[in-house]
Amino acid sequence: MNKNIFYLLFGISILFTSCIPTKDLIYLQNKNGSSTDLPISEVMSKPYRLQVNDVLSITIKADDPKLVTIFNPTNKGETDNVGSSLYFSGYTVDDHGNIRIPVLGEINAIGFTVEELRLKIEKQLLDEYFKKEANIFVIVRMAGFKYTINGEVGSMGTKFLFQDHVNIMEAIANSGDITITGDRKAVTIIRQTPTGTEMHDIDLTDVNVMKSPYYHLQPNDFIYVKPLKQKTWGTGKTGIESMSTIITVLSLFTTTLVLLKL
Repeated sequence: MNKNIFYLLFGISILFTSCIPTKDLIYLQNKNGSSTDLPISEVMSKPYRLQVNDVLSITIKADDPKLVTIFNPTNKGETDNVGSSLYFSGYTVDDHGNIRIPVLGEINAIGFTVEELRLKIEKQLLDEYFKKEANIFVIVRMAGFKYTINGEVGSMGTKFLFQDHVNIMEAIANSGDITITGDRKAVTIIRQTPTGTEMHDIDLTDVNVMKSPYYHLQPNDFIYVKPLKQKTWGTGKTGIESMSTIITVLSLFTTTLVLLKL
């Protein structure tokens, strides 16, 4: 009888330790328990500064389109829904930090924000080619928001979203969500900056993560979702799976004892 009680308690302990609690699966929880409606203050993230290999879409417009035709050799990137053509027709920041624009030639872009580069191109056009009356209008955009995600998600790899701003929740949703064995409490963001590489873990189960400067991604961020310890144990992710494992182990143990006695 004592052995039966021991096996029962042992099975129950495995059942509770191997299952993944619901609180580890729910995003943006209010862990303080004070109120369901929490005011989240806006976090001013650092503006993204262009890096080597960034691809840009640059369009120059004017009241008379013929005036700027030579600066716009192709408009394919503007209407391409997929955006893959921008890899070939866009403006890539080369190893020296420059982009090459027809007629204007090489323009240094590395370390500039998109807005700063727009103003720089617009000023050069007005200084060298046009008068203010031409109403030159310059549009500079990243050729899609690129990020890479790996680990315990539904779809790994390099992703592109055609929008200016992306937060971590949007990126994960676009990647098939975190699997049940993924650790939502320590999602790693690896970010390249002009001063070096930054690495930071954020807890997606805590609503206060929205106050983190890493909640809003920057282009070229790398996201890594680590596995929970339950995955390596192999005992099951739910109570039913864990109980099935326990029953299988006990059955194997009992069968082995019976065979040894024969």
